[in-house]
Amino acid sequence: MKNQDPTSPMDSNQFMAQLVQMTGVEQQLATNDLLKQLVSNTTTSLANVVDLIGKDVRAASDEAGLKNGEAKWGYSLPANADDLKIEVLDANGVAVRTIAASGDDIKAGDHTFTWDGKDDSGAAQAEGTYKLRITAKDAAGQAIASTTYIQGTVTGVEQADGQGLVTISGAKVPMSAISSITQSATSGAGTTNTTNTTNTTNTNNTADQTSA
Repeated sequence: MKNQDPTSPMDSNQFMAQLVQMTGVEQQLATNDLLKQLVSNTTTSLANVVDLIGKDVRAASDEAGLKNGEAKWGYSLPANADDLKIEVLDANGVAVRTIAASGDDIKAGDHTFTWDGKDDSGAAQAEGTYKLRITAKDAAGQAIASTTYIQGTVTGVEQADGQGLVTISGAKVPMSAISSITQSATSGAGTTNTTNTTNTTNTNNTADQTSA
């Protein structure tokens, strides 16, 4: 009000000019937001992700797909564990399979775990996405921070919420979760990066498992 001309307090020309100016500012702000979104979409567009199809990748994730009675994960321990519990969780977060690991599977390093798709009572579970939960403790009972990952061939890509997603072992993970990429052996091309896993925990080997 202090900028109003007291001799012409209701000057409609000035009012319309100010209104147009304010509308222009709002449109400019909206344009800036749109440009930011376009830049984000460009950096994670399908064109940047599609080349991953058919390549073997490793990605940080606790989810894997159960298909044909098998689901695979990897887990890494920064130090030897004295006690290690492996749990497979369903979509509701309920543990359907619990295993007490031992031997080489509780030593520091990378390990693979294969689930046969059966719960603790031996009943086959429905195909779908399941999570792996690792609970590791040292000899003093202190928790050891473990990491879980999945490793396999990329079978699909998509874009959601401005980021590229890849499908690995039946689970969808963002590109940012990928830590290594290896040319599939069947493609005949060279290797970009390799990740080797050493020890294997397999629920089909009764000598390596104890149900909790």
